[in-house]
Amino acid sequence: MSRAPKQPPVVAELGRPETPQETADRKAASSAAYRSSQTFRGLIAALIATVGVVLLIVLIVPRGDFTGANAVDLPAAAKNAESTLNRPVLLPKPPNNWRVNKAVLIDGKPVVWDITVAPQADDARGYAHIAQAFDADADWALTPLRGTAPEGVVKIGARTWDEYVFPHPDQSANIDYALGTQIGKDYVLVYGALGKAGTAELVAKISPQIDDLEGGR
Repeated sequence: MSRAPKQPPVVAELGRPETPQETADRKAASSAAYRSSQTFRGLIAALIATVGVVLLIVLIVPRGDFTGANAVDLPAAAKNAESTLNRPVLLPKPPNNWRVNKAVLIDGKPVVWDITVAPQADDARGYAHIAQAFDADADWALTPLRGTAPEGVVKIGARTWDEYVFPHPDQSANIDYALGTQIGKDYVLVYGALGKAGTAELVAKISPQIDDLEGGR
């Protein structure tokens, strides 16, 4: 006696057996859900791995502890510049709450000893170049000051300075004020984004070193 053919199971949600098309659709949906799950897990794993690499880099890269000292050894840089030129260079002493960011000789006609300083306080803004142009006069200042000529003179201490005013700093590389003076054969220019009061204060602070330069130290 032959057995009766086995009937397909009744699907509870349908109340009847699945049709072949419904079975195919169900399997396709299940496969799609599985693939989506695997893709999501892969993304999570990649994200975790990336975060781990970043943390590792942060841990192994050495970080200096800035204690307020100048970023540049200005006396050493000045000594090297003097050795190169065989003549004295300006060695300013910015206020204690300032840092020296750069001190270099810029080759050209004329050669320029250029020092960049900035306030060190977290809430302070601005910067200044203290530049000594060798064998130059006020005409040289037209180059770093983008063609701006002096408007007059001001006196700080016993020294007279050419005064440069910039009504539109955004058109002059953010330079907003400058003071320049002739020291023997050289022209010293202090310029940047400190404003009139800030630049004058810096000039007053470094005036003793400017006097030393004029005296040949």
